[in-house]
Parts: sequence; C-alpha cells; structure tokens
Amino acid sequence: MSIFGKIFSRENKQTLDQGLEKSKQSVFSKITHAIAGKSKVDDEVLDNLEEALITSDVGVETTLRIIERIQKRVERDKYVGTDELNSILRQETASLLAENNAGDVLDFADPLPQKPYVVMVVGVNGVGKTTTIGKLAHLYTQAGKKVFLGAADTFRAAAVEQLSIWGERTGATVVKQQMGSDPASVAYDTISSAVANNADVVLIDTAGRLHNKVSLMNELTKIKKVMQKVVPDAPHDVMLVLDGSTGQNAFEQAKQFTKATQVTSLAVTKLDGTAKGGVVIGISDQFKIPVRYIGLGEQAEQLQVFNRDEFVDSLLGGVTSGR
Repeated sequence: MSIFGKIFSRENKQTLDQGLEKSKQSVFSKITHAIAGKSKVDDEVLDNLEEALITSDVGVETTLRIIERIQKRVERDKYVGTDELNSILRQETASLLAENNAGDVLDFADPLPQKPYVVMVVGVNGVGKTTTIGKLAHLYTQAGKKVFLGAADTFRAAAVEQLSIWGERTGATVVKQQMGSDPASVAYDTISSAVANNADVVLIDTAGRLHNKVSLMNELTKIKKVMQKVVPDAPHDVMLVLDGSTGQNAFEQAKQFTKATQVTSLAVTKLDGTAKGGVVIGISDQFKIPVRYIGLGEQAEQLQVFNRDEFVDSLLGGVTSGR
C-alpha cells in the first residue's frame, strides 16, 4: 500500500501559494539581498544565504546543514552561478525533508493500515489542536471514513464544546464525559465505541498543559495504556500540533512534548498570515519527525496533506539572480 500523499491539485497549490505568500516574500527579499551584485556563488554569498535562512526561522542547525550541502555542490561543480542558487536551494531543502519522511503520508481516501486507526493529538492550548482534529474529521468523513472523536481534554469546557460542534458539522461521533473526568476514561470509552461500531478512524484530543512535564508525561502514558486495553497497538500515531506563527517558540514546544511522549508526526498550523513558514523545515529536520499536515486558513479544506516538493516550491520559488 502506498503511503505517499495524494496528488496535488491546482486548487491545493493555489491555496498553498496564498497561505505561504508572506513567508515567501520575506524569504525572497532576504535571499535576493544575499546575492545582490553577485554572479557566482562564493563564500560571501553563502554567508549571506546562511543569515537569510536563519532569520527566516529555518533554525541554526538546519540552516548549517543546508549550507553545507550547497557548499559541497559548489565545490564539486567548481562554478555555480547565482542564477542556479535557487534551484539548488530548493533541491537540497526538499532532500532534507525527504530524509525525515516529511510528506510521506496516508491519503484520506486510502485504505488504512489499521482499523480503527487511532491518532492521539497533543499540543499546548491555543495552537489549533482541537480545530485541527475537527478538520481531519471533515476530510476523513468526506473520503467515506467513519470517524470517532474523543473529547479527552476534560479540563477545558471550550475544547469539549468545540469538538462537539465539529462532530455535528462533519457527522463524526463525539464521545465525551463530564468536565474534570479522567481523560484516560474518555479515551477508553471512545475506542471501545469505535471498535463496537466498526469505525475507521479515532482522533483523541488531549489537554495542552505544560506547567508540569512530569504530570503531562504521566497523563499521556496513562491514556496510551488504557487505549491498548482495547486496541493493543494504539495509538498508531501521536500527532503534535504546533502553531507555525510562533516561529522559534514552536521549537521549544516541540522540545517539551518530544520529552514528554513519543511524537510520531507533526501538524503545523496558522502558516497563513505569517512570515515564519521556514519553521516547518527546521522543526522537521531538528526533531526528525515527519510533517503530515499544514494549516493555511480557517476552512476545513485549508488543512492540507503536506507535500514537501510543493511546499518548497511555494516557499522558495521565484528567487532570481542578483546580477
């Protein structure tokens, strides 16, 4: 079974281009400045490019990896014009994402590797975690899948209410309990009901507190153990939702959650209206966790399956020679 993302349509690409427009313009101006007046890629151009990528929220470590790759290309080919730099930058960035399997994902319409396919969604409050779950429910139900949602963020009334609204919109079944209930109990009930009703997909919302990492770790571990009483290999995916508009703060969130639990995929939200799209590249590379989805707006259809080549094209495409 193929695990590669769905074929990118023209509408998908237009949405991606529009969502990354501010990021692209920011990167474009910085890279254009980096190569201004230069015809050949030399040490000065690479130094300027390094600064441009770092200030575009790609991150220091990832930027250095990209620069090293480009440097090797320059040394190998002896002469590389600045008009070739954009193409090389895109190739090396896409290659870096490919090494982390970013963009290798299930299409919503594809047969699932397990049934029910259980996803535990984690992330701090305010990143768009519950909204992302609702959008995933929409996309899965549109593809003909039966979806169950578990409202296991029982400490925040707004989260339960929001998930219930998404359930009504999408036709997904929402399992919830009283406020303050044990989140693991909600997860258990959700998966039990999903199995009994032959559901395809289970999406479990979780609390986003980070004030006590030990407490968070214990809670997430408990939820996992309870899930496995019903589905032994659950969860099949632990998805961390990050707010892309926070730039380097998203790195810190990823660091904290990867310490608290074994994160297996990323969804990066709120990339529209921000110039910090480069953070997607840095987080995927630094944490070696594949990006599965990106959020480019409020509408359900604006949550996209991440396509690394199209993403790199939308973010880095269009930089021309500085001559």
